[in-house]
Amino acid sequence: MNLKFCANLSFMYQEANCLLERYGLAAKSGFTSVECAFPYSNPLEKVVQAKTDANVQQILINAPRGEANELGFAAIPNMEDRFRSSIDLAISYAKALNCSKIHVMAGIVVQPTEVNHQTYEKNLTYAALIFETKGIMGVIEPINKYSAPGYYLNSYEQAIEVLKKINSPNLKLQLDIFHLQQIKGDLTNNIKSLLPYVGHIQLAQVPTRNEPNTPGEIDYNYIFQLLEELKYDEWIGLEYTPKDDTDKGLSWLRDLKRTVTF
Repeated sequence: MNLKFCANLSFMYQEANCLLERYGLAAKSGFTSVECAFPYSNPLEKVVQAKTDANVQQILINAPRGEANELGFAAIPNMEDRFRSSIDLAISYAKALNCSKIHVMAGIVVQPTEVNHQTYEKNLTYAALIFETKGIMGVIEPINKYSAPGYYLNSYEQAIEVLKKINSPNLKLQLDIFHLQQIKGDLTNNIKSLLPYVGHIQLAQVPTRNEPNTPGEIDYNYIFQLLEELKYDEWIGLEYTPKDDTDKGLSWLRDLKRTVTF
């Protein structure tokens, strides 16, 4: 079994202030694949050029989040036009970058109502239909209450319910093990039950959000073994904040006693 890891350029390589520079740094570390959250502050042609120059594959981007205090709009009533525009922009970046996955963010909702749920379902249904025509996989991700207080999608049960109802091959779960530990724990059984719905995995240590081999709640050597046994063959995004120098902190990846791609 070959686990596949991609560098998250929004978290890693903070030695460079500019996202564009991080493509080259990831390649220098040996990565052949990357992901990032929000490339939109950079002109599309410059992002494409940085990716091309680094000779890496773009695995995933997020749809636009909105303003600094926003985390998307999918569950926000009366923002349907803004949501659809954000999907269009994300697709334009994804297609130019030859990227096949887009994370659709739900938004901040302090006191959720049925209207939020209906809006979320309606917007995701729309996005899934567009993704089907474009050959893109959309993913949704529950986020824990400590990292993003008030984030609408904070339950795996809710995520699976929505995915089952929409029932699109182009809409899946993004399973960040960092969030899973803080929302539900019981990682072995929950990974096993959730994996059939998963289109992408991310990771970081809990609670520090540093490298997986730093002190914390999760034994990632065991998690990697479990994912191999379960024959997980999609990408694993390294969405962690390096404790010190990014490249030196990759010793955990280079020392893995198993076959990996990165």
